[in-house]
Amino acid sequence: MKVIKKAKESIALEPAHDGAGTRKLFVKNDEIKNIQGITHGWLKSGGVFEWHKHDDCNECMYVLKGHGIVKDEDGEYKFNVGDFFIFPKGVYHEQRNTGKCTFEAIFIRTK
Repeated sequence: MKVIKKAKESIALEPAHDGAGTRKLFVKNDEIKNIQGITHGWLKSGGVFEWHKHDDCNECMYVLKGHGIVKDEDGEYKFNVGDFFIFPKGVYHEQRNTGKCTFEAIFIRTK
């Protein structure tokens, strides 16, 4: 089999951002060329992925559920289901769940 299947039962849940949220790691660093990782992340109502940056990758975020605010050095931006953000390498950013339900997103990190 040349296709790689990862059954949902085999993808473990792990803490994200020092326990602020949780995630499932779908693609690990160096598993696919130029992809550092693909995760499905969750952040509880009122939770924050605190101000941070990625020095070694770009990060993309596709919102599956919930809404909130993304911050960068230039301002704040509301997000809703279906929104897509690109956080370039080295750019400080923060995600805040301002909704009443758990926020869910797919995160893709590229080299």
